[in-house]
Amino acid sequence: MTAVIARPSSLLSRIRVEKFEHINLFKFNDELQARMEDLLERKKADLITPEEIIELEEIGELDRIFTHINAILVAQK
Repeated sequence: MTAVIARPSSLLSRIRVEKFEHINLFKFNDELQARMEDLLERKKADLITPEEIIELEEIGELDRIFTHINAILVAQK
């Protein structure tokens, strides 16, 4: 069995920056947001494939990183 490493950096082209109260925040584009929601629903229904689990982990890691960065940006205001 080969280990597959999740690479959140592969998703960077699906990120946008949105201005909110004079602060630029990182957000997923609509396509990536919808994909994450779909994968979460598939996981909840126990229908997710091993490849989709890796994809969800990639998206989740990027979500955690951006949540942290956005929190720092908001706190600096």
